Amino acid sequence: MKGHEVRMLAEVEDRHWWYAERRHILETMVKDLPAGVACDIGAAGGGNTRVLLKRGWRAAALEYGEEGAEVGAARGLTVVRADATALPLADESLDLVVALDVLEHIPDDDAAAAEIRRALRPGGSVIIAVPADPKLWSAHDEAVDHVRRYTRDTLTSVLERNGLVVDTCWSWMVLLRPVVWLRRKSTSGSDLDRPHPLVNSALGTVVKAERHLPVRSLPGVSLWLRAHRP
Repeated sequence: MKGHEVRMLAEVEDRHWWYAERRHILETMVKDLPAGVACDIGAAGGGNTRVLLKRGWRAAALEYGEEGAEVGAARGLTVVRADATALPLADESLDLVVALDVLEHIPDDDAAAAEIRRALRPGGSVIIAVPADPKLWSAHDEAVDHVRRYTRDTLTSVLERNGLVVDTCWSWMVLLRPVVWLRRKSTSGSDLDRPHPLVNSALGTVVKAERHLPVRSLPGVSLWLRAHRP
């Protein structure tokens, strides 16, 4: 992700409907895991790292780019600047890896998955979110340096062939998929912005509704996955 995108993310993520719901999902997905040592790969503004810290994890933020590392450090986080395909971590040193909207930026996602497995202790978990469906590819993906969008099969395959066991994989932003499709067909760059408070509240209400609806098997804008090292 470009430096100015990281700065923009850091400015809006605390209040933006998309980031707020993503933090809620992460908190829900880790609540049944015993807190231990965690690494948040591609932490950017550090919102997800702070979720882990709040839940009692000893968590470090890992960032590839200089801008992201500076933002995380300025927010008081423990930041490691490194490449996700060459983690500066000992074998079997982590209980949890979080990589939200990271794999789609990495040309060799197999190498990243293999590194995650190497760094996880047996029984350790990884939580991943990625953009879904190549049919939704748009100028937004190019503006934020995406290499690909995933299907369930392509996402689960990259984890499984690198020795991880997939526990769950499900769709997110199902209800807003038509809106996202229409917007991205008519824009020429990233759709990261500062929505009007009323729009922000309305979109947040829609994504929150998915918590209670049986829509996770339907096509969405993103995919979430949790896997573990056997």
